Amino acid sequence: MNHFTPLKPLDKTTILVTRSAGQSSQFSQLLEAEGATVMEMPTLVIHPPSSWELLDQAIANLQTFDWLILTSANGVEFFFKRLFEQGKTISDLAAVKIAVVGKKTAAILKQQGLKPNLIPTDFVADSLVEEFPESLDKKRILFPRVETGGREILVQELTAKEAEVVEVPAYESGCPETIDPEVLEALQQHKIDIITFASSKTVKNFYHLIQSFQVNLDRVFLASIGPQTSESCQEYFGRYDLQATEYTLEGLTAAIIDWKHRSPMISES
Repeated sequence: MNHFTPLKPLDKTTILVTRSAGQSSQFSQLLEAEGATVMEMPTLVIHPPSSWELLDQAIANLQTFDWLILTSANGVEFFFKRLFEQGKTISDLAAVKIAVVGKKTAAILKQQGLKPNLIPTDFVADSLVEEFPESLDKKRILFPRVETGGREILVQELTAKEAEVVEVPAYESGCPETIDPEVLEALQQHKIDIITFASSKTVKNFYHLIQSFQVNLDRVFLASIGPQTSESCQEYFGRYDLQATEYTLEGLTAAIIDWKHRSPMISES
């Protein structure tokens, strides 16, 4: 008796994931569950900032802040790690309201037993100011963030609303020095169907990593998690082929499935 195994949406599709080392597995599992063959090429390495001084000062004066804004899982993880290392507890945040950008950021915050007071519906930082639940006038806001290379639009918009924003480096992200030889060979021999990008920095770093090698991306489809990442794809590669409707890893997975359904030739290339 023959047993028919139904095809999965991403069967016969090889996808390259460019998230940071240590953060690729969740996305890879989502894609593999849909039948994709996944290769990982970390384009970010995450490490502590050059100095803890500014973050430590802010943590010592938490009672002076009205809001804490966290825009990434890395921001949450490094902030709370340092909070506890400085002898503070969750109760020291009792009087501070918390705003986060993105479901993943909210999920990491939940692991600390906290629920955000604000999470914008579009999962992008630009929406945070639009949906802020109270006047920003004279509000003191703590913003732990990546030390270099972050977008400035959120701080500009908050400041324009008369908020006092205290930016402190909580972590740093850099570019790896090497490419996995297996991934490089797959790129050079056109064995990759889709490359996914989950941030502007992954686009920039991927671009710089492949500059020293003969890599032609003409037959590869570029998948972006959201508008800012798409802008970076446009800047560095002159195009992007699809963008998630919901700016999450689940949303990007769904967009790839939908696009593959409408473009079955991917698996036949």
